[in-house]
Amino acid sequence: MAPSSPEQVPLPPSARPGGPSMLDLVRLSRDVVFPPGGEDLYRQIGRLTELTADTEVLDVACGRGTTGLFLAESFGVSGVGVDHDPVLVQQAERRGRESRAAGRFTFETASLDDLPFKDASFDVVIGEIGLAALADPARAVAELARVTRPYGCVVLVQLIWTGNVDPNRREILVRHLGARPMILVEWKQLLRDAGVVELVVEDWSDSPSPFRPSGAGPFPDFSEIFTLRERLAILRRAYRRWGWGGVKGAVIREREVHRLLTRERVLGLSMIKGTRWPTDRTAP
Repeated sequence: MAPSSPEQVPLPPSARPGGPSMLDLVRLSRDVVFPPGGEDLYRQIGRLTELTADTEVLDVACGRGTTGLFLAESFGVSGVGVDHDPVLVQQAERRGRESRAAGRFTFETASLDDLPFKDASFDVVIGEIGLAALADPARAVAELARVTRPYGCVVLVQLIWTGNVDPNRREILVRHLGARPMILVEWKQLLRDAGVVELVVEDWSDSPSPFRPSGAGPFPDFSEIFTLRERLAILRRAYRRWGWGGVKGAVIREREVHRLLTRERVLGLSMIKGTRWPTDRTAP
């Protein structure tokens, strides 16, 4: 089954128009950058979902495993992180072996909208920001719900459109960010369609994090996140992967984004948590 619209067809980084996105460049950093919202957001997720050492967690679009390892170290959970990029999964596996949570959280390469797990396998399932950029959102959310146990929790951490943006400018932003925001009501409807109820929404748009430093505008510059030395190292690695044209395209696109949106507030960050209602297939 094909994605529901051409806008939602995921592209590998090397095939994206203009080269690497902001998320691609951040992932090339030697230092692991916590997802938007920072540790405070994921501690709140732990509290809301009542994580304990008996909880089985699935983290989808896990990147280098930052979220899963943080939850394992902070709450004692065990589980699996999934990402479509085998390079990121290898990095997550290496970090997992070196962490205090060694052996409790593992990582796999898989399609994000065709998860390789049986129905009702996990107590808590988290869909990260990369979900909408790398998979069809409706199929991906349905998969998150499918692998969640009855009365378990599905949590989305997603970028949300909070203002009107014309389609051309939206596409510039999507390519720049490496993620595809949606309107909050769209995410909520996808969850309801998948059998996830009792939705709780929290706005984390103003929360500082390494990805969104305190005092930064709505779209932080690459220069606001990393030092000059770190930026040069990242760009060298980007050059080896995408070539000069890709790196140049990313830099030019970032300038375009800031020229268009420095004074506008059209993106927010929301955490949406719901309960997986039993179905005929999942009822105990």
